[in-house]
Formats: sequence, C-alpha cells, structure tokens
Amino acid sequence: MSANPPDLRPDLARARVPEDRRAGQPTIGMVSLGCPKALVDSERILTRLRAEGYAISPDYGGADAVIVNTCGFLDSAKAESLDAIGEALKENGRVIVTGCLGAEPDYITGAHPKVLAVTGPHQYEQVLDAVHSAVPPDPDPFIDLLPPQGVKLTPRHYSYLKIAEGCNHACKFCIIPDMRGRLASRPERAVLREAEKLVGNGVRELLVISQDTSAYGTDWKGRDAKFPILDLARGLGALGAWVRLHYVYPYPHVRDLVPLMAEGLILPYLDVPFQHAHPDTLRRMARPAAAERTLEEIAAWRAVCPEIALRSTFIVGYPGETEAEFRVLLDWLDEAQLDRVGCFKYENVAGARSNALPDHVSEDVKEERWHRFMEKAQAISEAKLAAKVGTRLEVIVDEVDDEAATCRTKADAPEIDGHLFIDEGFEGLAPGDILTVEVEEAGEYDLWGRRA
Repeated sequence: MSANPPDLRPDLARARVPEDRRAGQPTIGMVSLGCPKALVDSERILTRLRAEGYAISPDYGGADAVIVNTCGFLDSAKAESLDAIGEALKENGRVIVTGCLGAEPDYITGAHPKVLAVTGPHQYEQVLDAVHSAVPPDPDPFIDLLPPQGVKLTPRHYSYLKIAEGCNHACKFCIIPDMRGRLASRPERAVLREAEKLVGNGVRELLVISQDTSAYGTDWKGRDAKFPILDLARGLGALGAWVRLHYVYPYPHVRDLVPLMAEGLILPYLDVPFQHAHPDTLRRMARPAAAERTLEEIAAWRAVCPEIALRSTFIVGYPGETEAEFRVLLDWLDEAQLDRVGCFKYENVAGARSNALPDHVSEDVKEERWHRFMEKAQAISEAKLAAKVGTRLEVIVDEVDDEAATCRTKADAPEIDGHLFIDEGFEGLAPGDILTVEVEEAGEYDLWGRRA
C-alpha cells in the first residue's frame, strides 16, 4: 500500500506484482502486519485471488477493496492493527480484516463497525468468500496469468517457507496457541514441492518459519522419523539455495541439525527464543528453566560448527522479575556471547495468563533494564563483528543503489539482523547475487567490505 513504504516498515508489505491491469479487472489491495508467518498467509491469499482473476493494487486508490492482515500478539500490536484498519477505511472505505486479531471480531467491530468482514488467522476460504461478496470475480483465463511462484511480498531472491502452524507450548505471556491452535505440520512432500518451485523461479534463500520449527512433524501419529525436521532440513539443503532456520526451540535433537550446518547443507544460523536466563523467571513464564543446560547446548553447537551464528529474543520486566534475576540474565548473556539479540519490554496481552501474576514491574524499571540489556548486547555484537575484519565471508546481495550494494552474510537474516555494505566496486551486482567479500570495517551491528 502507498502508506506502507517497505524501506521504513518491513512488516507492512507491498505486493511485488505487475501494477498494470486490464480494463474493468477487479482489484484488491493488501496491508500485511506482523511476523513473517503472517506475511506468508498474505502471500497465499493474494496468490489465490490472482488465480481467480483479481489484480493486486499497490495503493489504496487503485483497489476496489483492501484486506488488512492484522497482528494481535501484543496490545501495542493490536493498537497498530486498529490504526491500520482505520487508515484503510479512511483511504479506501471497503475493508476486510483477517489475521490474528481477527480471532477477536467484537474487538475490531467495536472500534470499526464499518468493516465489511472479519476472519481469523489462516482462514483462507473465509477471506476469499468475503472478497467475492465485496468484489465479485471477473476472470479472463486468456489474459489473467498467475506468476509461477505465486504472489510474493518479499524480494524475488528470498522467500519465507512456512512448514507448520500452531504451537503446543503454554507460555504464560503468549496467546498464539489460542489464536492459531496446536501444532499442525505440513506434509514434507508439500513443503519440498513448494521449496523446489521457489528455487526454480529464482529464490536463492529459503527462510524456514513456524511457531516451533524444531518440533516440525512431531504431531504426526505413526511417523517413521522421530524428529522429521532433520529429514526436511536435508531435503531443503539439497536444493542448492541458502536455508535459514527460524524459531528453533533448543530441544536436544537440535544437536543433530548442527552437523548439517558444518557440512554446508543449511546455513550455520539458529534463531532460538531463549526469552530469559533466570530459572525462577522462566518458571513464571512456564518455559524450560535449565539455563545452565542451555549454555551447555550452545557450547556443544559451537564445538561442532564454530562459525554458527546464534540469534535470540528476550523479555525484560516480566512480572516478578527482581534486580537480582535481571543481573543473572546479563551475566548469562556475557557467557553465552550470542551473535544477534533482540529484546522486548514485557507488556500485558489480553487473554494471557501472565496478566494475573503478582509483582508487575513498573514501566520506568522496564525501560531502564531494556537500555542496560541492549547496551550489553551491543557491546558483544561490536566485539564479534570487529573480529571479522580481515576475514572473507560469503554474502547475498539484497539491494543496489547509486551509493552501495546492501548485502547480508550467512549470519544475517533479512529485516532483523545486520548488513554488509560494499560501497566501492559494486557495479554490475544485482539482488540475489552471492559473492565473497573481504571485510574491511565493522560497526556495532553492520560490516563494510570489498569484493574479494
């Protein structure tokens, strides 16, 4: 949408499809909020609509109706979703709401009673029904051609690959299982078929996502493999693209994934949601509380694959978190030396069990702890990147303009991690190119280098 520049808000996606359309062709716009899993849902909806003869508008004015795919994970995300719905109503007037916040239709219609329809997360058929009702299809099978890879909301050279929906965890701060249900893994052959199609159409990097990637396939009864994620990773790695794993819980069998990274079959990168380090805080979160064993796992991963990059997210100011517990988290971070770290200040989420916990932390203390945490994480990142100066790294090009080529190393996922910039001799490079770079300079989160 015109109000959602992807360079400023990567979670507000712009449809990357041709903007020309035939006369009279029904046209739909899309605003996609939230996480990559929601982005995949948006892509699936738009692909289905394109297959039915709808055009996709990049702005409000050119759309006969607008779909807003919402996020409902945090109260701040809910407020942002309501704002996006209001903006779409103001700019277009005909709005269909779907996504996580759609699980609370009264919440949406109470704020915006003029929306045409509200559907919940991954309710594709209901969304299509709502679109058909608002804007009847008028396909021309001789003209309306669907791109082979479907409609993508990411650059052509990388794509998110959702392998499962839902989650079996019961973390007290999270309502994802309430919104998206229990773990439901896609069949391996379906995932591989989609991945093959993506790679065949120019995708150079597959970003594997779900709520709990390492649990993939464990919901299948009578399965042959105890941990199907291992076979899936091997199959994806055989396609010749970069394969990056996100949202990997640190189960013991993750050790069996790491040799695949050491072999170069999948990227040496793990996105692991640790959330905290103090056992009492973790117990109040209803998460595994063995932080020492987690450090042992990290050491074991690095022993097998020394170049592995570890990313994680943490929550500070969780109800009951004491200063002593927070200092344990800082000490743990010193010892773990994670490569990429994100941090969130705790906030209540309607329906989450953590809301009822005693001893909520004040906003001032949350803010102060967040700054201390990020200062620590930044220092670790700066030291780790400084150690890469003089080394050679393989990078993928994301964007090229007049000033530089913006690239990512194997340690950097798009939109959430750092970049490597080539500001000399980058002529001729294009998005999706993979090349070797010698690192010349390092900052707190980014690198600079030249073609080797």
